[in-house]
Amino acid sequence: MELAGVCRVHVRVEGIVQGVGFRPFVYALAGEYDLSGFVGNDTAGVFVEVEGDRDRLAAFVADLSRRAPALAQVERLTTEAVPPTGRPGFVIATSVTGVGREALISPDTATCADCLADLSGPANRRHGYPFTNCTNCGPRFTIVEDVPYDRRATTMAEFPLCADCATEYADPGNRRFHAEPVCCSACGPALRIVDAEGAPVPGDPLNTAVQWLRDGLIVAVKGLGGYHLATRADDDRVVSTLRARKHRAEKPFAVMAADLRAVRALVDVAPAAVPVLTGAPRPVVLLPRRADARVAASVAPGIRDLGVMLPYTPLHQLLLDRLGMPIVLTSGNVSDEPIAHRDDDARRRLAPIADGFLMHDRRIHVRTDDSVVRVFRGRELPVRRSRGYVPTPISLPWRFDRPVLACGAELKNTFCVAKGQRAFVSHHIGDLENYETLRAFTDGIAHFTRLFDVRPEIVAHDLHPEYLSSKYALQRDDVELLGVQHHHAHIASCLADNGESGPVIGVAFDGLGYGPDGTLWGGELLVADLTGYDRVGHLETVPMPGGVAAVHEPWRMAAAYLDEIYGDAVPDLPVWRRHERRWPAVVAVARTGTNSPRTSSAGRLFDAVSAILGLRDRVTYEGQAAIAVEQLAHPDERGGYPVEAAGPVPLLDVGRGLVRCVVDDLLANVDPGRIAARFHHGLADAVVRAAGAVRERTGLATVALSGGVFQNVLLLDRVVSGLERDRFRVLVHSRVPPNDGGISLGQAVVAAARPAAAG
Repeated sequence: MELAGVCRVHVRVEGIVQGVGFRPFVYALAGEYDLSGFVGNDTAGVFVEVEGDRDRLAAFVADLSRRAPALAQVERLTTEAVPPTGRPGFVIATSVTGVGREALISPDTATCADCLADLSGPANRRHGYPFTNCTNCGPRFTIVEDVPYDRRATTMAEFPLCADCATEYADPGNRRFHAEPVCCSACGPALRIVDAEGAPVPGDPLNTAVQWLRDGLIVAVKGLGGYHLATRADDDRVVSTLRARKHRAEKPFAVMAADLRAVRALVDVAPAAVPVLTGAPRPVVLLPRRADARVAASVAPGIRDLGVMLPYTPLHQLLLDRLGMPIVLTSGNVSDEPIAHRDDDARRRLAPIADGFLMHDRRIHVRTDDSVVRVFRGRELPVRRSRGYVPTPISLPWRFDRPVLACGAELKNTFCVAKGQRAFVSHHIGDLENYETLRAFTDGIAHFTRLFDVRPEIVAHDLHPEYLSSKYALQRDDVELLGVQHHHAHIASCLADNGESGPVIGVAFDGLGYGPDGTLWGGELLVADLTGYDRVGHLETVPMPGGVAAVHEPWRMAAAYLDEIYGDAVPDLPVWRRHERRWPAVVAVARTGTNSPRTSSAGRLFDAVSAILGLRDRVTYEGQAAIAVEQLAHPDERGGYPVEAAGPVPLLDVGRGLVRCVVDDLLANVDPGRIAARFHHGLADAVVRAAGAVRERTGLATVALSGGVFQNVLLLDRVVSGLERDRFRVLVHSRVPPNDGGISLGQAVVAAARPAAAG
């Protein structure tokens, strides 16, 4: 802006600028430049008026984004010259409410270093107080009920400030100046501890919980976004007890350790993983487990990687410091249910699991699971995007001309609301397979549409008519509906993640998705942009004997592949011997097509290989068989099976060729770890060759990789490396997961790109 001759300026700041100390920052900055005026919150963000010397005004405006607080994200800053008033002084104005809501809410943020110092300082009045926070850290999204972000619009409104906290809150020189969750032991939330029946337990709640954990008990701990189940991580007996009570047979648990040094004793921490572990979101990070880690085998059975995280609240920090050992910290639920976040619901649902409850009286408004990430080439590869990241919007270089609600998929569900240039992808909802999770889905949509003032005119959904998310959409008669093919949504999600609109060569590898041709897709090669796609290749289709049963029993997929390759002359393999009695019936079902839909799924191909290698004949959680193949792969093996696609359609017959190579090596007594690695490399090389074939026909030189199979960093690295060697530009995920947790973003941007196609 040209400020020549202007002595007063109105400034509008948009982005994540509420709840992050932006007003105190502006107040201090105005004092630094000797400017008068005011700053305040409203439903659009932050508004500022400043008056003074024009050169100082120019420097002030530049510093608003250049020197913004660490948690702030300034998306847009606009200025307008206004008449000077001559009024001295600078104040923080009363927040302004209105009909439109554009203000963004900060995610919940891990305890900052200053608050940790307060926590541990014996002379500090917040010494040992488990709800210590300031403008740079603490609860945000999980306590917000409305905007603008002020204490009265959060669950902290139930805790009036004491005199000392009120003084800090009003002091521009204090880092708790206008920190909305500010509190202390005299006025804030308090801990209490009860037994499994809900009876109060005397003594210090924190010390009692520590003793229970030390004694090998299971404690339900109320955190930021819900309850967790905690127990010591080094005792196989207590971890196995937790598994039995939670009905979670084998799916890995996350482990929390007190500090980075304690984490390094558990896993190998590459330099790129350090900022992810220690950053403000504090996700669970999947890293290679050390051979000497003092972690029970039952924490992550059969898995080389361990999900580790650092404390992100003062309560967690105090608990870990006093206990002196890592703990399992897993979602407070029974398997497949949403995380418990209300006290009465938690006591009801978790009483059969927990031996006691460490609770507090700050209400959680929005339940939010921990986020999970992998690190790929120095960048985050999200597996589950939730606490610490949500509700930060995905900013896009194009506009949503009409507000959109995208309902996501069935598994790992998220929804997305979008308007302007922002897409708000929800926290992790879970698998929409029961009433409780569906209720969390509908409640979340209601909260997001109100919080971000989105009145959807288009509702996008998956084509699968039996998904509960699709049924929800199809029941709405007040909007325009748009069905989006599952794998097109995956590629569109990757495009949006990278701020691009295509066209690209899209490779979508996942478990299953509804195909318009009546088959179940999952190993797809698309030429796609946001408006549409052409299916230019895919893995060959094979039957899924028993339908859904084949997802739960990967040996059925082994039978299907082996029958298609060998017919009645199946080699004498261990998988055949293990299921010899049932094999003929399953093969017969596959051949007739009765309850045996054909699928091109890459996930089901991994299942078949897993069973052939003797890893998983049955699974207890989604993706388990494929994970086992990745974990088995020998890291030093560089060779790959030389499988060529037969016929004009790229990738065709690759799956059968790979399975034949696996069988040949297995019969030759090749080490199974090398077989698993060669399988990965062969599939990756086939993808690269297929992309090359599509480039020859289309001239496209950018490839987008999406779908849950690309959470497999071994496969992802080999594919990306091969494509880059062939001079392709490669797009991968970094802001939303490649799995179905990113589907809703893809649906939303497709809806925005072709709204006229709805109906």
